[in-house]
Amino acid sequence: MAEKRFARHVMRGFGSQTDRPPDRVIEHRGEIVVIGLGRFGSSLSRTLVGMGHEVLGLDVDPARVQEHTGVLTHVAEVDTTSVRALTQLGVADATTVIVCIGNDVEASVLTTAALDDLGIPNVWAKAMTEAHGRILSRVGAHSVVFPENDMGKRVAHLVTGQMLEYVSLDDDFVLAEMNAPRLIVGIPLGDSNLRRDHRVTIVCHKPDGGKFTHTDRDTVLTTSDLIVVAGVRDDVEAFGEAAR
Repeated sequence: MAEKRFARHVMRGFGSQTDRPPDRVIEHRGEIVVIGLGRFGSSLSRTLVGMGHEVLGLDVDPARVQEHTGVLTHVAEVDTTSVRALTQLGVADATTVIVCIGNDVEASVLTTAALDDLGIPNVWAKAMTEAHGRILSRVGAHSVVFPENDMGKRVAHLVTGQMLEYVSLDDDFVLAEMNAPRLIVGIPLGDSNLRRDHRVTIVCHKPDGGKFTHTDRDTVLTTSDLIVVAGVRDDVEAFGEAAR
């Protein structure tokens, strides 16, 4: 799920941290290059293939390259810190390159710098820490993601039982799926004073046995309904606590 959402963000050309303008949008074309075929890079590249994109997977580990042969469009064993090696593989012609190198921070930074030297217009990079992310941005990454940190925050909200799903849209705005709380059950949402009292919006709901549909002022929820709540992080979390 996380990799699929990230894959969609890659195609839209924006990220969670960047030193470049936030409204920067790149129209992707051609083959996507994924560097680093560990757990995250493997899942991401497979998701992109499943979405219909051609993917060139690169890794220094021959076993990982062999594992992805026939799964990705193309794979190659290569030292991705080398501008010359990347050029020989045609990476310089790519629009979008994603650096998924994990624990080898030096290789991650040098690879990102090599891509900047090649003038790649849409470079994404995975960071392990905030300091790592800042360095990646400074050496050429247009967008930096923190999958372990982001997943940790999401799981923390899920294991407490107050939310069924939790997605951050940016640093301070979230969507959360939860059971409809009794405090808004049985009355039209327009009469619930939800925005005044809790500063959140219920954007859609799912009746028991039904499908998700949008809500309006006349929607009346039951205790078996699932709802999706949108709002500033602190407000949504406070609403989730009040709804328990």
